[in-house]
Amino acid sequence: MPLSTVGTGREDVTTSPWPVPQERRTLTVLFADIVGSTALTERLDPEDVRAVQFAYFDIVAGVLRRWQGTVEKYVGDAVMALFGARTSDGLDGYRAVRAALEIQAALDRRVLPGGVRLRVRVGVATGEAVVDLAGIHDGGHGMASGAVLTTAARIQEYAPAGGVVVCAATHRATAGLVDQHALTPATLTGKALPVDVWRVTRTAHPHPTRHHGPLIGRRREVATVRDQLTRAAREHRPRWVALVGPDGIGRSRLLAELRQRLPEVDGTPVCWTVAHCPPYPEQVLGPVAELLRDVAGLVATDPAETVRARLAALVEGLLPAHRAAVTVAALGALLAAPDRSAGTGAAAVRQVLLALAARRPVVVGVDDLDRAAPQVNHFLHSLFAAATARGLPLAVLATHRPEHADPLPLPGHRRHPVELPPLDTVHTGRLLRRLLTRAGRPATDIVRLVPLVAGRPGYAAAYVDAAPPSTSQPPAGRTAEPALPESLRRRAAARLDRCDGPHRAVLMAAATLDVEFTASAVAGLLGWTPGRVADSLRRLTDAGLVRPGTRGGHVVADPALRRCASDRLPRTVRADFAHRAGTALPAASRADSDHRADLAHRANLAHRAGTALPAASRADSDHRAEAAGTAAPAHRAGVGVGVGRTVADLRPTGGSGSTTGTRSAWRPGVDRATSGDGSWRRTAPLGAARSPDPRRTRVDVDGPGRSAPPRWPGAGVDGSGRTVTAGDGPPPGHAAPREAGVVPLPVRRAAAPAGSGRRRRGEGVPRPAVPLPARAA
Repeated sequence: MPLSTVGTGREDVTTSPWPVPQERRTLTVLFADIVGSTALTERLDPEDVRAVQFAYFDIVAGVLRRWQGTVEKYVGDAVMALFGARTSDGLDGYRAVRAALEIQAALDRRVLPGGVRLRVRVGVATGEAVVDLAGIHDGGHGMASGAVLTTAARIQEYAPAGGVVVCAATHRATAGLVDQHALTPATLTGKALPVDVWRVTRTAHPHPTRHHGPLIGRRREVATVRDQLTRAAREHRPRWVALVGPDGIGRSRLLAELRQRLPEVDGTPVCWTVAHCPPYPEQVLGPVAELLRDVAGLVATDPAETVRARLAALVEGLLPAHRAAVTVAALGALLAAPDRSAGTGAAAVRQVLLALAARRPVVVGVDDLDRAAPQVNHFLHSLFAAATARGLPLAVLATHRPEHADPLPLPGHRRHPVELPPLDTVHTGRLLRRLLTRAGRPATDIVRLVPLVAGRPGYAAAYVDAAPPSTSQPPAGRTAEPALPESLRRRAAARLDRCDGPHRAVLMAAATLDVEFTASAVAGLLGWTPGRVADSLRRLTDAGLVRPGTRGGHVVADPALRRCASDRLPRTVRADFAHRAGTALPAASRADSDHRADLAHRANLAHRAGTALPAASRADSDHRAEAAGTAAPAHRAGVGVGVGRTVADLRPTGGSGSTTGTRSAWRPGVDRATSGDGSWRRTAPLGAARSPDPRRTRVDVDGPGRSAPPRWPGAGVDGSGRTVTAGDGPPPGHAAPREAGVVPLPVRRAAAPAGSGRRRRGEGVPRPAVPLPARAA
């Protein structure tokens, strides 16, 4: 599926146009202002002021381009930039904060013309705004509107010189990624209450995520991975195992669980070393350094003396004495500055891990490998190749998303991907019960959370943690739907923005319809042809964003994505879509409205008779059933039954060799029947004697226990209940009666008990597989 791209400069505009010119988006705004600019301009010549401004703007604009921000406007000596205006990667707030820190660092080490050194204050705020997609470019004044722009400008006034402050929403979006501490709540002009602000000082050191939630519904996946790791240790044949699944499916949680469940193999301790790949790492070889810290028992804040002692203890006995000192120095340099000693440091870590694998099994775990730089992939592949050549008990256990493509693929027999499917409803309910109980929430919330979680443990934790305990009950007959958590909204926005314009349009339009929608319904909203929408739906299905529904339509695979797509539409567009969906049907539906009404009536009669609709009717396009507002009952296997407005509407549904007889409403002198191949043939006249057939029964199409009264002059009912007429059919303006159809029933043959010449009551008598009408029974 074509995806929109993010360039190294401003946020690029996709080549495929999106029919809605504006979107409601959650974006992050950066506002930077020079400290003491008035005094500076007073003491400098205007030409010098202009030179300083140009140099300052060049520095800021260059940093913003590297972090994919778009300059919204220059206001005097202030700069306002947007992150996530066109495309979002789910980390807009983090990119804005990193850009703010880099702006401060660049100005601190730069002397501007005339020997001037500048200090700036930076405010970063996250919130909702209406964005003009066509006007997104550097210097595009007025491309966004919303209170978040004013908030960013106001909170920067509370930042110290050379500091960065963020709002509460940005604080939550960057928690764990940067070091920040709370400041005194700020009183902003126009705000009724003080606003919480935090000061960001630097990026945070990566640390392992702690998982406190229960592991439910992953017994099969745990057994599969444990078997692969155990075989690698026993057979001395390295294996590359990958835990593959979308965000929120529990990849990191399963990796932590496997580390606890496999402490040894056949009595030999297993050496585990795990690294997490953060987004936009400051050091590309940071994960390799984290692997070394884990195996040596170090943390990022340990002093240099502790680091040297632990590294010396690690290398002692593994390598010859004449190489130990050189290796310890290379490892220390890697921990101090991973990218400065990329070659020697990574080689030293690889050497240590291979030496450990020669003594006991080693498992190298890498979480979120799809975020890693190519240098990390190269390190893992070289380690794996060396272990394979030496026949060492080493395994690589990586986690990544399904769209990750390994730049250095391995042979098929060495790679063992383990896909993590969504949890079923039972396990999702158990997980929610555990989480709700721990949070002090009522278990009744499970009912409304199960369809929103969609089998993803991460979604369950996000909903339970984000929503406060309910203090009021929703109105009778209604279920209160909790707000979409911010973390899930960021992920959904990133998935939505990876689609190009037409595919995003289909998703956003479909999100305004029922949970299960059809191509014709979406085409009616967008004014497209159904074929164009159907092609987009096929592409979205291949990408995993849409899946087939239970009634033949389509369903957005992720409920969070559906809600995010719907919220993106402005009010005017949503109102227009609602008007089109409520007053106008697609052209294809308008052309056969009579057939839809007929289908609805037949479905109602089938339900009352305890039967199912014919297969051909069930295969009708689902937009007709949706427009009729009636869902056909489930088809019962092995039974061919047809019930309709008129007998002529009956269609063959039986298996090979089965025959369904109907009585023609328009030619009362003959019977018609369908054979197994679906062709019509003439049968005996109506007045001919019929032999009773226990495999068939009569179904009154007007409902159980009812008979069709005459509906035109000259018509009547004979003694057997058959309608007779004076002519060949009803006169003009009169409807044909609904007459009975002959329905085949499956025969259940029961053998007589052994040694008994008598047959028990009911044995050998064919029993209908569907309830019979009262009159026929």
